[in-house]
Amino acid sequence: MTLNRRTFLSTAAVAGGITILPFAGRAGGHLPNEFKTSQGTVLVHPVHHASIVMETPVGTLYVDPVGAAEDYADFPAADLILITHEHGDHYNADVLAAIKGENTQMITNPAVFDMLSDELKVNTSVLSNGDTASLTGLQVDAIPAHNTTEGREKYHPEGRDNGYVLSMDDFRVYISGDTEDLPEMRALEDIDVAFVCMNLPFTMTAEAAADAVREFKPTYVYPYHYRGGDGGTQDPAAFAEMVGDASTVKMGDWYKPGELG
Repeated sequence: MTLNRRTFLSTAAVAGGITILPFAGRAGGHLPNEFKTSQGTVLVHPVHHASIVMETPVGTLYVDPVGAAEDYADFPAADLILITHEHGDHYNADVLAAIKGENTQMITNPAVFDMLSDELKVNTSVLSNGDTASLTGLQVDAIPAHNTTEGREKYHPEGRDNGYVLSMDDFRVYISGDTEDLPEMRALEDIDVAFVCMNLPFTMTAEAAADAVREFKPTYVYPYHYRGGDGGTQDPAAFAEMVGDASTVKMGDWYKPGELG
């Protein structure tokens, strides 16, 4: 699937190595991680729970932006928005209406697209599991994200929701969305940065997430989406210990003190 896209503008300066830079973003400040690629620098900003902003050489990408519009006021405007699925911690129509600009592209799964207003459907494309979109400097692959444990299929049924693999030349990012440990996750190759969910009963345990990460071995992995649920909050430090030396674990500033989700 090829999408007609305007050329994304570079928003990141080239820099060497993996470093931490100060950022005056959300209240209280915010520290992105910086990753060097052959095209330039990628800045990863954990915003909240499952919401991510990435400044990349091919444009600024927002993933599952929810919360409040002002949470994104200090970030560059979105060139592309990715929505994994319809749940309120991943999809908020009011936030999208506030942050989606005239030229902002958006990609959703089919279920979310059907929920959008006519205004939000402008410049929005649909990807189902297995579909690919080609943008200027970026390839987006939609991969399965669903529950497999008996009794939990109702949360994320097979075939409805998306995970995403983003390829920018030699730099590849995996965004799990809400899922359990799937063969498609374990089969991933050459992932530089992964965002892997964990909480119960909606996704999976830290043990299951770590076991999958040990198999597909991303260079860096962020545990995210790990609070909330019915007593199902998972411990990112325990996840990091279980991952061991298979990947370097990055701890994002996903939650305010005492916040559950």
